[in-house]
Amino acid sequence: MNVDVVKVWVDDKFVHILTADGVEQTEAIAGYERLRNATLRQLQNFETDNIGIHWPELDEDLSYEGFFKKDAMEDKSELYKLFKAFPEINVAGIARRLGIKQSLMAAYICGTKKPSLARREEIIKELHSLGRALLEVG
Repeated sequence: MNVDVVKVWVDDKFVHILTADGVEQTEAIAGYERLRNATLRQLQNFETDNIGIHWPELDEDLSYEGFFKKDAMEDKSELYKLFKAFPEINVAGIARRLGIKQSLMAAYICGTKKPSLARREEIIKELHSLGRALLEVG
C-alpha cells in the first residue's frame, strides 16, 4: 500500500495525516508509550518521509500504512511484537549497530518491509549481543 500524505499534524491527543485524495486518518497518542509520555513540544518536533513519521528526540516512528491497518496484535510481525514489548530498546541505536538506516529498521518492525532470513538473524543476534552486554554491567 502506497500512501501519498500531503499533511501531518499533531495535537495533544492524536497524530493526524491527510492524504492527497483528501482522506484524513488519526492515531491516538495514548496507544504509544513514548508519545503518551512526551510534552506537546516534543510531539510537534517530528520529521516525515515517504513512509512515515519519526520523532528523533523520542525514538518513535509511525508508518503511514499503519494509519489504515487496524490489525490485531496477533497479526503483527515478530519484530513489532518484540520492540513493542521492550520499548526501552532504542530502534535507531540498533539500526546504527547493524549499519542500516533507521527508516529501514522501522519498516521491518511495522511490517511494511520483510527482512530476509539472514537480516532477521542479524537483528536477533544484535539484540542478544546487547542483552549479554547488559548482563556484564555491575
